Amino acid sequence: MLLERFFPDIYIRSVFEMPLAELKEKGIRALVFDIDNTIAPFDVAEPEESIVELFAMLRRQGFRLCILSNNTKERVHLFNRKLGVLAIHKSGKPGIKKLRRAMEIMGTTPESTALVGDQVFTDMWCGHRAGLTCIMTAPICNRDQLVTKVKRGAERQVMRIYFRKYGK
Repeated sequence: MLLERFFPDIYIRSVFEMPLAELKEKGIRALVFDIDNTIAPFDVAEPEESIVELFAMLRRQGFRLCILSNNTKERVHLFNRKLGVLAIHKSGKPGIKKLRRAMEIMGTTPESTALVGDQVFTDMWCGHRAGLTCIMTAPICNRDQLVTKVKRGAERQVMRIYFRKYGK
């Protein structure tokens, strides 16, 4: 089915629900996170303490971490100050060039990397195009940049089909 390129491999309501044991069992050693509406609202400049703690815990568990955003250098670098992980701005998702670069820097492969995001047409499609495990979260809030708001209606249709097919 044509729409499956947009479906997540794993759907969770929040990054705090990631099935870490399952991911480790699959051989996942690196997690690449979108920022906006995945780990923070798009209009929040710095991560909440709970996200800083989550990233610290993931690091302690041995995961390599990266944030990969279509947003600006200023946005991404300010957000990353408290996280201190590999950070790539203007990533061009669903293009995969910068995602491949992130894996090269982290020393991982598509099979050992998962992408975590909230959008089907950028994050899920990007991850699938690069051969990664794709983890989709529900958006953190209803506030979105205009370009994202426009896509949300079509995303809801795709996810309705996904939930119907997989009974989630």
